[in-house]
Amino acid sequence: MLTAIHPKLPMRDKNLTQKYYCDQLGCEVLGNVDYEDYLMLKKDHIEIHFFRFKDLDPKENYGQVYIRVTGIEKYYQSLIEKRVAIHPNGPLQLKPWGQKEFALLDPDNNLLTFGESI
Repeated sequence: MLTAIHPKLPMRDKNLTQKYYCDQLGCEVLGNVDYEDYLMLKKDHIEIHFFRFKDLDPKENYGQVYIRVTGIEKYYQSLIEKRVAIHPNGPLQLKPWGQKEFALLDPDNNLLTFGESI
């Protein structure tokens, strides 16, 4: 039986990644052990893990995660108020497949899409 998934995305700079996800998106560091090349973050009921890839070229990174949410409009507005950059093609909108979605790119060009069923 499958119970959860914790995607692992590449990062070049652990401090920059942690600052973006914690300060901008409201995540917190998971665990009490600091691994030099690995970062685990949590927000509400999701975890995202990161592995160090110092030679990553963000223009060639296709890391993507789809995150299901409730209260998407409130979360989106909170990001706008913090001046978090929304993907140019990803403002909050109703999609034909019955989801309300928006998207962000993190500092390493990982695409984060947030969606809520309508």
